[in-house]
Formats: sequence, C-alpha cells, structure tokens
Amino acid sequence: MTQPLPALFIAHGNPMNALADNSYTQTLTRLGQQLPTPTAILMISAHWQTDGTQVASSAQPRTIHDFGGFPPELFAQQYPARGAPTLAKTIRQLLPKVTENADMGLDHGAWTVLKFLYPQANIPVLQLSLDYRLSPAAHYALAQALQPLREQGVLIIGSGNIVHNLRAIRWENAEIAPYSWAIAFDKQVQQWLLNRDHAALINYQQLGEAARLSVPTQEHYLPLLYITALQRVTEKAHLFHTGFEYASISMLSCSMA
Repeated sequence: MTQPLPALFIAHGNPMNALADNSYTQTLTRLGQQLPTPTAILMISAHWQTDGTQVASSAQPRTIHDFGGFPPELFAQQYPARGAPTLAKTIRQLLPKVTENADMGLDHGAWTVLKFLYPQANIPVLQLSLDYRLSPAAHYALAQALQPLREQGVLIIGSGNIVHNLRAIRWENAEIAPYSWAIAFDKQVQQWLLNRDHAALINYQQLGEAARLSVPTQEHYLPLLYITALQRVTEKAHLFHTGFEYASISMLSCSMA
C-alpha cells in the first residue's frame, strides 16, 4: 500500500454510547464510510493494562462486557469480528518483548467504537495492551515501532479519553458544562496536537493541577501517545470530534493523516 492508512485516536466515553444515536456516534459512522478498507485493525484500548506488553492472538475474540450497572441491552451487544493471529506474530517481530495472549477478546474500549466504524464486523481485529510499568515516554517510543503496519493496510486506533475523571463526573446530565480545568487541559492538548508538539504531549504533567484533575490515572490518556508517535513528518492532526460528556469526560478525537 503506497498511502498509509490514517492513525486514529477515538474517545469512547460512556459505554452507553454503544446504544446511542448522537453527534458522536454519527461522526464515527461517517468516518467509517470515508476510511479505506483496512486489512486488519489494531486497537490500543485504555481498558487492557498488563504487566508487560501483550498482543491478543485469538482467532475469534469474544466481546467483553467489562462494566457494571448498565441495562441488559448493553450486555446483549456483540461484536463478532474475527481475530488476527498472523498479525499478532508480525507485531511480535516488531516488538520482540511482546508476548501473545490467546484469551483476550475485545473490551468495551474497542467494540463500542468499532460497532459504528465497521458495523458489519467484517474486518479482523486484535488488541495491544498497555504495560502499566512504562512511562509516557516509553509508551511513545514503543508505538513508533508499529509504523510499518500502516503501510500494510492495518488501521491503528487508540481508544481512551483525553480528560477522564470519574470522581468528578456529573451523571445527572451528559450535556452539563465541563469544569474549567477540563476545558483548559483539553484546549491545550488540542493546541499541542495541531502544533505537532509531541514532547509537550508526552510531558502533559507540566500543566499542573489541570493535568492532575484531567488525568488522575494515565491509562485513558496513553492511547493518544500511541497515535501521536505514528504521526509522520508530512502528516497533520485532524480534530474530527470535540466536546465533553458529564462535565469531566473529553470526547476529543483526532486522526493523523
């Protein structure tokens, strides 16, 4: 493939988005219609953290409902995509320290996004875990080794949220105004993305209180660094969705193309 596929960072937000028809899900549906058809999809989800990096190698990954307190309709959702065990071996060649995990399926950071991008579940999918021992800089460096996959037709998607503070969430209204610290952090990340300031994105903690409140734990932010690391010199960041849910969840999503 002469033209590499875009690399995407997609906010997944509330799992109930999987059942929603709103501006966010409509944006994902349109995006899926515009993207070239990939040979496979590699997901880096905030919801798979491991000791050491792992790659899922199941031939038929199960749909994982890794949440509680939601209606039966959400637990009934299935995303029956095939796995990509051959691609898992390719990733192990690119990342020699990675180990295979034949039991891992698709967590909700993956399938709640993919059901809108590719509703027919006709593209093979696998996940790469986040090693919770690594620093943001180490995650960024690891991700750079995945660049050849884009030229092989693999769509790489990071799934998380730039701002993700569940303790501060306002469940009473999804459209309630976001906190000032959430707005400040989100806007700064947007500027860093548009300015191609990878060093600032890696060292996001420099924003002090806004960073501590927006990223109380780093797993939802880290997938952005994987996509940032895949940005080529000739590529720009395109912010294709912005906004907030429940005051403390950023739905900022972007592509590198």
